[in-house]
Amino acid sequence: MSAAEPFAAIRFPTSGWRALVLDQRRLPWAEIVDEVTTWEAMALAIGDMRVRGAPAIGVAAAYGMALAAHSAPPATSAFITHMERAAAGLTATRPTAVNLAWAAGACLSHARSVAPLGPDERAESCLAFARALHEADVASCRRIGELGAALLPDEGTVLTHCNAGALATGGYGTALGLLRAARAMGKRHRVLASETRPYLQGARLTAWELSRDGFDVSIVCDNMIGHLLAKGQIACAVVGADRVARNGDVANKIGTYGLACLARLHDVPLYVAAPLSTVDRDVSDGDAIPIEQRSAREVVELDLPGGSVRIAPDGVGALHPAFDVTPARLVTALVTERGVASPLNDASLAALFGG
Repeated sequence: MSAAEPFAAIRFPTSGWRALVLDQRRLPWAEIVDEVTTWEAMALAIGDMRVRGAPAIGVAAAYGMALAAHSAPPATSAFITHMERAAAGLTATRPTAVNLAWAAGACLSHARSVAPLGPDERAESCLAFARALHEADVASCRRIGELGAALLPDEGTVLTHCNAGALATGGYGTALGLLRAARAMGKRHRVLASETRPYLQGARLTAWELSRDGFDVSIVCDNMIGHLLAKGQIACAVVGADRVARNGDVANKIGTYGLACLARLHDVPLYVAAPLSTVDRDVSDGDAIPIEQRSAREVVELDLPGGSVRIAPDGVGALHPAFDVTPARLVTALVTERGVASPLNDASLAALFGG
């Protein structure tokens, strides 16, 4: 994969009923693409983090639903039951990111609408719907980048946490989309990617993605951020989101809340970039957002090219909440494809939805 060509975490070729998933667990050591041919295999790819990032797993779920339509029984009622089971199975893999449930639900509604068609025709329709969802995600990321780039200074150091780039979306990225759009405008930024323990999405993925695209990027340990902010070495921070509550509270990768507290203490802006599909208007505030509890193994072991290496004593466990919630009051602005909400609250979010 050359630095000049665009890339995405997941693709569905024009020939053959298969999705191609870039295994993000193997980056940056190897670029391994897995062929996924069933919705069950797609659910596994989402659950074991081969594909991750809220918008990206929404796209993956859409293609999983298309694969389900292709393998569904011919009878209309059996087709609908099959698609309902696939939607439930895909949604259950990752509970925090709302884009997953949103995409699976949208695809299920479409499947119900085309259920009376013949098996081939309805499968092709479901695939076309998934492709359209994928294309819409990329378009929304580009628009988010355009709107958010105007918020960034003309030059300086920008901190980002986890990975909210092309790997985490249909392509281009949300938080990293701001940096890409800002560079296209002529702005010059140095990027600090926090390593993002325990899964190291910043060190492994953001650094890979940005260095591949020619950005000036350096990795910092998560616990260095306070020091760098206190020394005035960070102009602003930009992150993505996995779910935004109706009042503007933001669920994102664990560590975002601590970053937000430090940024506020040092009067450094924190921008959140996410498509409007990440806003869950059925959830009143951050306390109602489910927080995924992942395996302790991901904390006490490091996955390296030669295999897993344990970094904690035998018999010692670990807690692993995969996300935390940042109160809306700590967010300078939420950038979506529909516009910018600032200050972030119930009213500014409602305005993005048209009231």
